Amino acid sequence: MLAASRQLPLLSNLAQAPKVLSTRCRCTARPQSRGISSSRIVAMAGQKLIATDKAPGAVGAYSQAVRAGNTVYVSGQLGLIPGNKDFGDVGVEGQTDQALKNMGEILKEAGLGYDDVVKTVILLADIGDFATVNTVYAMYFGKSLPARACYAVKSLPLGAAVEIEAIAFAG
Repeated sequence: MLAASRQLPLLSNLAQAPKVLSTRCRCTARPQSRGISSSRIVAMAGQKLIATDKAPGAVGAYSQAVRAGNTVYVSGQLGLIPGNKDFGDVGVEGQTDQALKNMGEILKEAGLGYDDVVKTVILLADIGDFATVNTVYAMYFGKSLPARACYAVKSLPLGAAVEIEAIAFAG
């Protein structure tokens, strides 16, 4: 909504807002309320919000991914099992594998794959897990080798051991 509000003309009458917003943004209701597929791409203010039920929903106020032009920004993925907030594995190896599977489903929903990823950021609860995460990561990105940053952080949402985000080129 913030991006849309920057593009809107100054309104002298608040009653004009719904008309102006409807011409600037195309939004769809949640699929369950409209009886349509739960996988969807929602267009808002020149951006497309990308979401799929084949990956866990956001654990906060953000989207699974956003496409802006030819770039897709995939939010940080945890090793959660789609459909619930449970980790499939308590270990960093299993969480890394599941996080990357989740990322793959989001990329697929955007019409992309791992080879389209140009940059990733890995957040680790323990930097000592770097080698283990790197081994699993190489199984997904071994050929494409996107640019990458890796940081140790104090803690991650839901007590996760790893979180991985990505930027992909959809050119």
